[in-house]
Amino acid sequence: MARLLLAACLVLGSASAEAKIDRKALISRHDVHLTSVDPHAPVMIGNGELGFTADITGLQTFPEAYAPQSPLLTMAQWAWHSFANPRGWTAADGDAQVPVQGRGTLSYAWFRDFSMLKDRPALVWLRENPHRFSLARISLKLTRRDGSAAVLSDLTATRQRLDLWRGVLISRFVFDGAPVTVETRVAAASDVVLVSVRSPLVATGRVAVSVTYPGVKAPLNPDPSDWESPEGHATQIVRATAQAVQVRRTIDSTDYDSNLSAPGGRISADGVHRFTILGSGQRLVATVGFGKAASALQPFDGMTKAADKAWIDYWRTGGVIDFSGSTDPRAHELERRVVLSQYLARINQAGSVPPQEEGLFSNSWNGKFHLEMAIWHAGHFATWGRAQLLDRMLAWHLEHLPQARALATSRGVKGAWWPKMTGPEGRESPSPINPFIMWQQPHPIFLAELRRRATSDREATALYGVLVEDTADLLASWPLPDGTSRVALGPPIVPVQENHDPLTTRDPTFELEYWRWALTIAQQWRERRGLPRKAEWDREIAALPAPAQADGLYLPVPGEPRFWQDTAGRCRKDATPAGCLNRDHPSFLMAFGLIPGQAIDPAVMRATLKAVESHWDLRQTWGWDFPMIAMTAARLGDPEAAVDWLFADQLNNRWGVTGMTPRVEVEPHATGGPDGIGTKRVADTYFPSNGSLLLAVGMMAAGWDGAPRKPPGFPRKGWQVRVENITPLP
Repeated sequence: MARLLLAACLVLGSASAEAKIDRKALISRHDVHLTSVDPHAPVMIGNGELGFTADITGLQTFPEAYAPQSPLLTMAQWAWHSFANPRGWTAADGDAQVPVQGRGTLSYAWFRDFSMLKDRPALVWLRENPHRFSLARISLKLTRRDGSAAVLSDLTATRQRLDLWRGVLISRFVFDGAPVTVETRVAAASDVVLVSVRSPLVATGRVAVSVTYPGVKAPLNPDPSDWESPEGHATQIVRATAQAVQVRRTIDSTDYDSNLSAPGGRISADGVHRFTILGSGQRLVATVGFGKAASALQPFDGMTKAADKAWIDYWRTGGVIDFSGSTDPRAHELERRVVLSQYLARINQAGSVPPQEEGLFSNSWNGKFHLEMAIWHAGHFATWGRAQLLDRMLAWHLEHLPQARALATSRGVKGAWWPKMTGPEGRESPSPINPFIMWQQPHPIFLAELRRRATSDREATALYGVLVEDTADLLASWPLPDGTSRVALGPPIVPVQENHDPLTTRDPTFELEYWRWALTIAQQWRERRGLPRKAEWDREIAALPAPAQADGLYLPVPGEPRFWQDTAGRCRKDATPAGCLNRDHPSFLMAFGLIPGQAIDPAVMRATLKAVESHWDLRQTWGWDFPMIAMTAARLGDPEAAVDWLFADQLNNRWGVTGMTPRVEVEPHATGGPDGIGTKRVADTYFPSNGSLLLAVGMMAAGWDGAPRKPPGFPRKGWQVRVENITPLP
């Protein structure tokens, strides 16, 4: 059956089974090694709930050495803050009335243009709040012989290794002629940073650990920390001994506790919001914990062993792909990207709330998460044998099902309506386009189906049957009659390719096929539960039109019949003039890549993919687009093109030493930066790239229903592909 795990290794070009993959060797050969500061690549450690970003010292000692897009932060999934709301603004203050044909005038969290923000403080507040914030800066306190504070240039022989197998960051350097070794971890099951320092300078106090608590300020992106207004927040000592301190932090109406411990050492207050942790002899051991309530810390050595074990267990279970033995020179690099993406996914995409697009690394869009990215962030957990981590994403949807139902009711439809951009409270964030983006609506069905295929029918349907049911009710009731026997998706709708007018757009190609596929899957779920098919769902499936074509190619939307003529003419590749649409996400390709679109003609899609390659402005695509396009090439039977797309040499597909891709915008008047003249580096990481890579490479290696061979997405020549525990896609 398609859902059976590929527990046995599959070897390209060979029918014989190979020995089990040496997982430790596979993971460890991609350990991150640094000998100097890369200003765009601090190293992350974490456990899914707490993320800690470290500099070359292993802590957050020299933040000024890093680019503004790479602040050194300590962020938790539960750590959200709101500025004061003295005028009592509510979601209604962000609503606008939008006429919808056949449904009258409806309220959407919408405004026409960002210029309106200057005159609408309610919109600003609703967009900014709640937001993620950084809990503390944990740094080394390095003191020169003369008593002055060290600077980065005082450090020599810097060497740093991220031990992926154990999730520990090991940093070594020489300071004032003395060696310093720092080991940094995040505890396995609590929000605690574990620090071990060894140096002769510990005994004299010239190497210590400093913990400083910031406030919060706007602008919130990428760094929400306020170091300039100590009076704007409070740090109250609740209890203290020489070796342990508990403080209560208060920022406006947000409060949390922080525990500091120094087994064998001592802790002292060192000014407002700051503490110093000293060791004894040549060793300093420190723990810095965070939470909504204080709890006793476990023994340090026990926590370090548990942290190591949690990472080892993560690597020993779930899926892996081994490309060793391949002669294609790109194979080792792809393996590195896959391994580092798995590492970063556990830190940033497996938390108790959906991740923002920059995870726990830094803030974007005020730290809010975008539910249309849910399939990239979490879908791979099911296909790579870690369904329990996908459950956390689906659990958030279940928790907020009442809100989603209420939102659907307010818009005259059945089922559950999922907001595009939101925070942990589930409120839709106002935007010129956000409330009209709809491709997140079928996501719960897609994710639940991946979960079912990876585990069992009975378990998945028991857990998520109601979620699939409510989602399908929305999909079936939202399309409107178009005056014929057909129905239409929108208006209003904004496709995945976000440069179409929401008030005039209808029937985007991918959304049509995603609706059709998801409703078909939902009917299958009803049958598995022993329930009859819903007639209204079948009616909608039959009434959905086929995706629009012109010139033998699929169109993004039917309202742009000259799209490909313009794209091949005045809309030049890599120099897209204003008003041209050959940019952003070529999302129509997903209709026969991410899913097996039922109404898609493979020959037409093959020609459409070629047209994208020839005429799309790939500078203005995003990191998740390239693996997404590779999925389409693979499903079309072109594995050479699939691999080429994974390695497209484009601005947002450049993979750094830590496995992160940037988010770069094309700005013709920009004077420079790490990506060249005419570009602007907006962020140093973009985690949908990592998630989509895992989903795509898993598909290319393990296949999909009806795939012609195993593994179907890699060329026969030059690639040795061994796979364990990866489930095929539909």
